[in-house]
Parts: sequence; C-alpha cells; structure tokens
Amino acid sequence: MNIFARWAVLICAGSAALLSGCTADSARPSVPPGPTVTSTVAPDPAAQLAERYRQSGGEEDVYGIQRSSGPDGIPLLTVWTHNPDQDAQIFDHLKGSIAGYLEREEGLSLRRGYLMDVFGPEGALQHRLDART
Repeated sequence: MNIFARWAVLICAGSAALLSGCTADSARPSVPPGPTVTSTVAPDPAAQLAERYRQSGGEEDVYGIQRSSGPDGIPLLTVWTHNPDQDAQIFDHLKGSIAGYLEREEGLSLRRGYLMDVFGPEGALQHRLDART
C-alpha cells in the first residue's frame, strides 16, 4: 500500500471515530447539555429551599436551590447565586456545603452522585458538575 493510501485510511478511520461520538468513558450515559442561562429569579420552591439552607448556616449569596430528577433518577440540582465569582475553590466549597445540607437536613440521597448547575447573578451558567459515582 502506498503512502497516500495509508494516509487516506488513517484519515477515514479517525474521522469515523470522531463522528461516532466515542469517548474514553463510554460506560456512563451522556447528559444532554442543559441551559447556559436562566432567569435571575428563582422559582418560589427553590427560594424557600435556599432560605432553609441559609438559615442552617449556608452561603448567604445562594438565593435558589431547585431539586429535580436527572438521567436515571440522579438528583439534578440547580443553584442560583448572587456571587459573580467563578473561582474553582469557591465552587468546591459551595458544592460541598449544598450537597451536605441536602443530605443531612433534607434527606436527599446522593449515594449515586448528583448533577449540579450553578447560575450567577446575571443568569449565566457559572459551573456545571457531573458528580455521579
């Protein structure tokens, strides 16, 4: 096989792999991308849950926490915050604080993990986390 034929085979094989959507972690079902913006007003139940969270010592900037069911029943958490800071260290603290509160005080089981979207003060997506186990 000449050099041009080899390159053609490699290019076709590579293109097929890319177009097929193969990933290194193909055992985990993919999560369809969620919204990247939302309203800056949290729904009433989300605001009430955030109020309980803040009263128990949670972050003051959080003004909405919505619980819903994601893929395969995994909890999907949507969080609204007034904090515009997108620093990873702040997010690490926030996700631990919210997850701990929901397990401890609200009885939410996170044994299989959870998904979390955090929206900032302008309604733009700040963080998207897939913490499924």
